[in-house]
Order: sequence, then C-alpha cells, then structure tokens
Amino acid sequence: MTEIYLVRHWQDEDNASGVLNWHRDMPLTQIWIDQANQLAGKIKDTKISFDIIYSSPLQRAYKTAETIADCLNMPKPLKLDQLIERNFWIMEWELIKDIEKLCAPNILKTDIVTYFLSPQWAETFPQLIARAKDLLEKIKAKYNWESVLLVTHWDFGKMLYAAYYNIDWKEVLSMFHFWNSELLLLSEHSSADETHIFNIQQHNH
Repeated sequence: MTEIYLVRHWQDEDNASGVLNWHRDMPLTQIWIDQANQLAGKIKDTKISFDIIYSSPLQRAYKTAETIADCLNMPKPLKLDQLIERNFWIMEWELIKDIEKLCAPNILKTDIVTYFLSPQWAETFPQLIARAKDLLEKIKAKYNWESVLLVTHWDFGKMLYAAYYNIDWKEVLSMFHFWNSELLLLSEHSSADETHIFNIQQHNH
C-alpha cells in the first residue's frame, strides 16, 4: 500500500511575525537552517526513505522539499498546486492574535490557536477536505507500493490527515497542531493516533 508522509514547511518571516500568510510568499528565516538539519538528521536516523517528493509551489514549502531531497540524494521535488495553503482571502496579512476579534463568532478555539471558519471568500474547511480527498485519490491511484512525501502547509496538512482517516475536521483542528517541520505518516498499517513520527523544536506557532 502507498505510504504518504506529510511535512509542514519550515519557518518563514510571516510565521515568525505571527502573520497569516496564504499565497503571500515570504522568505524563510534563518531558523530554517536549524530545522533543516534536525529534520534531515531524524529522517536519516530513522532510515525513512521516499520514492518521490511533491511540494506546494510556494517557496517556503518548495525550499523545504528541495533541501530534504538534496539531503537524501533524490531528484528535485515536483510542484503540485493542490498542496498550496488554504485560501485566506481577506484574512491574509492579518495577525494570528487578531483572528477572534475579526472573525468571532465564526471561529474554533483550541489550546494553541484560534481558527477562522468562514470569512468572506476564504476557503472553508469542508472545501479543504474536498480538495484533500481528491488529491489523496490521485496519489493512491498513481502509486501502489511507493512512499510519497508531500510538503505542504498548516491548515491543508491537517485536512489531508482528516480526509485520510475520515475524521471530522472540527475534531482534527482540536486534536493537534501541525508544527513547522513536523513529519506525519498516513498509512493503512498505522492508526490515526500513530501518525506522528516526530516534530522539531519550535520557535513560533
């Protein structure tokens, strides 16, 4: 069966500043070097291998995917538009700390972050689930026994997890936080609560 790994990109300037960044494509911070070394080292130590790497086209994700590929002596990652971050629309450039003020009562609060649910023209979580299911079906149809790495973003990565294990998206938002450089495994051989392989020391949300 196909094994699908998920990595969230390394820290970029908007992450460090607590700014919501949808398609705004800011450079990675210097912290990404530490995150890169930790992630590559852990992948090698655990002897995890990938047959192919796909990445969101945004530079914060593609640089992450490219560095992993280089560390593993793999071909360049392939860019895949379906891995791009959620469309934040009018919430782009807003501060994460202001989500409740700007979007209440249409929010979902967790211990770590508050999610906005339906600001004008933004992608909703049900729409993200539909995108995730479509992508997973394509990956499973194309690869039978391969190991596929998908480098993606915060909200969409969690919805890939929700779609794969058929868990309600509201439950998944409260279950865990998808940290920068965290590695998840989606596999028929492991249950939903066994999907976290490891995460990296964090300097931001």
